[in-house]
Amino acid sequence: MNKKRMQGVYVVEFAIIGVLLFTLLFGVLEMGRLFFTVGALNEVVRRGARLAAVCTISDQVVLRRAIFNAANDSGASSLIGNLTTANLTLAYLDEDGGVVSSPNDPANLSSIRFVQLSVVNFPFTLLIPGVGGGITLPVFRAILPRESLGSDGIGGDTSC
Repeated sequence: MNKKRMQGVYVVEFAIIGVLLFTLLFGVLEMGRLFFTVGALNEVVRRGARLAAVCTISDQVVLRRAIFNAANDSGASSLIGNLTTANLTLAYLDEDGGVVSSPNDPANLSSIRFVQLSVVNFPFTLLIPGVGGGITLPVFRAILPRESLGSDGIGGDTSC
């Protein structure tokens, strides 16, 4: 065999194997990003529900801190791309699991038994070249029993 002709074969073999190798590499990286995002969203709803159970009902800091932002930062999360407080749904539940219609009303405060925070239809954008698109992740939800709801027990409010 001619040595010069064999070099062309090596280039063709590398092209075939390289495509498979880089596809596998990008797939592994995307799976890692997906697992990180799923874990982070689980932590967001757990953290937010915990904050909502102990903070004042109307406190906007709860949702900002749930997405790992500073108390005064109302932008997107610095940890999870495209996650904002608009993606979160906070609900206060009664003992049967029904949503309390107006939790800010002092008359309804005693009927609140649980706090629920959820993220619904969060889009995960794929970064694989040539594939594009994305995946809509399932619902992430955390339900915790209410605690102080920002009250110190003697008529005063505590801030978060």
